Amino acid sequence: MSAEPSAVINQSVKRIDARGKVTGETLYPGDIDIEGQLWMRVKFSARAHARVLHVDASRAEALPGVLRVFTSQDLPVNEYGLVIKDQPVLCGPGGDKPGTDVVRCYMDMVATVVAETDAIAREALDLIDVAYEDLPAVFDAEAAMENGAPQLHPESPGNLVTQYRIRRGDMASGWARADVVVEAEYETTWQEHAYLQPEAGLSYIDEEDRVTVVVAGQWTHEDQEQIYHALDLPPDRVRVIYPAIGGAFGGREDMTVQIILALAAWKLRRPVKIQWNREESILYHHKRHPIKVRAKWGATGDGVLTAAAATVIGDAGAYNYTSNKVLGNAQLTVTGPYEIPNAHVDTYAVYTNNIPSGAFRGFGAPQALLAAEGQMNRLAAALNMDPLEIRMKNTIREGSIGSVGRPFPAGVTMPQVFEACGKASWWQKRDDNWQLRRASPPADRGKRRGRGIAGGFKNVGFSFGFPEHCWAGLELQGEGEIESVTLYHAGADVGQGAHTALSQMAAEAVGVPFEKVRIVASDTATSGSSGSASASRLLFMSGNAIRGAAEIALRKWHDEERPARGEYMYHPPPTTAFDPETGECDPNFAYGYVAEAVEVEVDIETGQVQLLEVVCANDVGKVINPQQLEGQIEGAIVQAQGYALMEYLVSRAGKVLNPYLSTYLIPTSLDVPPIVKSVVLEHPDPIGPWGARGMAEMPFLPLAPAIAAAIYDATGVWVDSQPFTAQKVVKALRQQGIGSV
Repeated sequence: MSAEPSAVINQSVKRIDARGKVTGETLYPGDIDIEGQLWMRVKFSARAHARVLHVDASRAEALPGVLRVFTSQDLPVNEYGLVIKDQPVLCGPGGDKPGTDVVRCYMDMVATVVAETDAIAREALDLIDVAYEDLPAVFDAEAAMENGAPQLHPESPGNLVTQYRIRRGDMASGWARADVVVEAEYETTWQEHAYLQPEAGLSYIDEEDRVTVVVAGQWTHEDQEQIYHALDLPPDRVRVIYPAIGGAFGGREDMTVQIILALAAWKLRRPVKIQWNREESILYHHKRHPIKVRAKWGATGDGVLTAAAATVIGDAGAYNYTSNKVLGNAQLTVTGPYEIPNAHVDTYAVYTNNIPSGAFRGFGAPQALLAAEGQMNRLAAALNMDPLEIRMKNTIREGSIGSVGRPFPAGVTMPQVFEACGKASWWQKRDDNWQLRRASPPADRGKRRGRGIAGGFKNVGFSFGFPEHCWAGLELQGEGEIESVTLYHAGADVGQGAHTALSQMAAEAVGVPFEKVRIVASDTATSGSSGSASASRLLFMSGNAIRGAAEIALRKWHDEERPARGEYMYHPPPTTAFDPETGECDPNFAYGYVAEAVEVEVDIETGQVQLLEVVCANDVGKVINPQQLEGQIEGAIVQAQGYALMEYLVSRAGKVLNPYLSTYLIPTSLDVPPIVKSVVLEHPDPIGPWGARGMAEMPFLPLAPAIAAAIYDATGVWVDSQPFTAQKVVKALRQQGIGSV
């Protein structure tokens, strides 16, 4: 049963959270206080790799105002992890699980202090005495794979979190057909999420005797599961609530303060609060994966790809977090959005004693596409072929077989996206061939201008057989007509405007004006699981769940059931894991497609690269909120600009040395490119709600390789190590004899 359309989607309605955030009325976790609350601080590891022999908290507990110091012995089940439970909540002696007495990085927690004030809790940290037995450490992923390297986890020989392989076609034949072969090594480093709101939270016992944690995260029900697992409580004894969330970008997928807050409130039966500062936030939550790619690609003289080989090595840090999934995505995208008949890929996620790596916008695809698109640009240069022309010859299309030996899901629009990007930027078609219009030289003779292009695809939704679902509930209230609609949904709005878009879809599905919808969100006590606000999935999955709930509720309404409530759990088509020998699988049920063209100016004396213009073409399937869509595109581009050009996290022997925004530089408003052009395509996804595809990550993916291509176009020099800082660029220029000596 369907409702009359209300034309609410595809409208730039005002965000439902805008006024509260602008006026300061909206509360984030750090803003929430409860009478009688206590304060918590964390004692982190002082070693990169060591056995904790003893934790003496007697001096700290004797300090007036200290109520309790929690250690490893206070955890009923001392383990957690989003995919693999390989990390202790608190490291120290005692406990049934082997290895919980070992710290494997500086991010490990050894103890927590709960006191009457924050100042007392801070003072008490220095009074906790920890005895360590140092263990050998390893900080390089390749070195960690070698025989004789220190082992972090006994169950993971060779420090391998996971390894994948793709074996498709006949590589010998592919190389024999190639008229040109290019080889290169690409390297990326950590990236800090740098969200506005540092980690904070509050825990208390609610009126139904539930341990309640108010925190910022990306999946309430997953946080709930990890809390009740570690505390060995029934699921219904733990409640998780998200108030306003000040950004995430993948950085809140994994635990930080959730379990330790719940432990303290559960044991003390009093409210407990914690608030990290910026330094703690940078030091003690996970980062984007450093990944190294060695690539070799071949093509015929007319630009048709014949073979691609790659070795992909990702530094997982001390614990898995989402490394096995991130490197799976890197394996899938390291051959780019192209048809390649012969492919050979080996991918490794490796434990080291560095800070753990985890989810970050793009989830392995930005690193992999730096290599894939770099190879395409090298092939274009070697063949004296236009970089868009070679892409159009090889791009995946409807019905294309991927590197994993299976067809892409229906709705492939990579050719349309490449073409739209080219037309909206500096390419023109002559004699059925694409040609780039060269940039005009700048007035300053010490500078060069260049243009580049890159593209990519990324999954919408969870991959490789990981269970995927999304729940929504709708209640219709009124007598003769629907007077109001309440949407119950657990999805996290991490600043992207998700709750506004979900409300729009609910109004559209029911057939009422937007103003009649109210959302009750992000509380495990009121909603079923929505899955994570990640993988560009929330709008796609939630929209389908909302449509299902609306259909049920409308049927009841027309049967005179008032109020009418509908609940629906949406499950998309299943996916499958990589075959361990060939890599064959159905990895995803939907994708988003993107291409970007850029113009840069390079100062050949200083190596400084200025991003002048970005043209970003996205197929979003169907626009739900145009203003929010444009904001997502522009935000992703600026974040990717920081990743490409300036963000450089310095880590030595496992310790982050620049945990401040004064030394870890992110783009400001003065760094935003003068021109950012959003080109929005709407080719409906066959199974997306109203045809919509997720797109939050897509504009991030190809910017770095597009900038690298533009630097080459300007100077004739390849820069393959991200970020492309002035120091790296000027060194590469001097090695080619360009600029002053």
